[in-house]
Amino acid sequence: MRKITVIGTGYVGLVSGAGISDFGHHVTCADIVESKIKLLQEGKIPIYEPGLDELVDRNVSAGRLSFTTKVDEAIQQADVIFIAVGTPQGENGEANISAVEAVARSIGKNLNGYKVICTKSTVPVGTGDRVCELIRETMPEGGEFDYVSNPEFLREGSAVKDFLWPDRVVIGASSDKAFDILRDVYRPLYVNEKPMVHTNVATAEMIKYAANAFLALKISYINEVANLCEAVGADVHLVAKAMGQDGRISPKFLHPGPGFGGSCFPKDTHAIAALSRKKGVPMNTIDAAIITNNDQKKRMTEKLKNLVGGDFSGKTIGVLGLAFKPNTDDVRESSSIEMIQTILDGGGKVKAYDPMANESMKKVFPNLNYSHSWEETCDDVDAVAIMTEWNE
Repeated sequence: MRKITVIGTGYVGLVSGAGISDFGHHVTCADIVESKIKLLQEGKIPIYEPGLDELVDRNVSAGRLSFTTKVDEAIQQADVIFIAVGTPQGENGEANISAVEAVARSIGKNLNGYKVICTKSTVPVGTGDRVCELIRETMPEGGEFDYVSNPEFLREGSAVKDFLWPDRVVIGASSDKAFDILRDVYRPLYVNEKPMVHTNVATAEMIKYAANAFLALKISYINEVANLCEAVGADVHLVAKAMGQDGRISPKFLHPGPGFGGSCFPKDTHAIAALSRKKGVPMNTIDAAIITNNDQKKRMTEKLKNLVGGDFSGKTIGVLGLAFKPNTDDVRESSSIEMIQTILDGGGKVKAYDPMANESMKKVFPNLNYSHSWEETCDDVDAVAIMTEWNE
């Protein structure tokens, strides 16, 4: 049993912290946002994620999971420190790692014995070197640590399942000692023979970007196939089903829709594209996927506008689904944002509903008319746009 500190309590940090505590370790989740920690200490989960409430409650009750704003103390008491802070899209599409850098400096200042420093945040290749550099600059003389890149592969809406029953665990370690310690952290998975992919740091960082970019590419591809099917009179759902039955392709992420969104795919595709340009190795397929995704969102709004006579002025449109995908309350980069904005810009009115994301969308559109059910949304409107595949 090890003492673990997870810095950052967003989707990645909270799910990872709760999941690791479920493996039997003592975990402290630390965050500088007092309001978020206060909610967690009161037993309230600030995000909607199926199964997360139960996972957190179980491990808090068992005394294995706690929350604090005292980041320095949490660093000092830990054997292993996971960095799980945000890396939003910055200028030129590159990931902004300033929060990761700030955490690295804090770790250095509070390094009081050998520790394994592990980054879970999605970061550009080379970030590990930067983190190690900052820790060495700020740590006391004689400080000792090893660095690991341990990217997460969590899907919002099924993040708990993905953490507890992953396809694989990627451990990009700077030493065999660090790898062995991380493998011990994930011992229940190792014992159950889940693949432990042992790489160097740069390879682990690249695996995360390459995986997300490929999935985004797959979504853009099936959306283009859907558009072509519409033009020739083919059924895209049967096309996708038959494609997915080919073992080389698989049915996952072959669901046509209004385009990908969320906190990962838009950011990560832009980041890997920016990295490729920086290194002089263009990734034309990823550039195309980004263009296709942007076009798909516009295509949806144009189709709706044509259905209501070519003009949104004076029309009331019901928008069903605000989250970027079902089983989450996350509206970041959701296709419904562009749809709603286009309707409003065109002089129309919007009635909106999502079973989980109404409150999240109020931060984007505070003055929108939000409904309490899909039936209410569909009442007395000129058209309805189904933007998220909720099972209702």
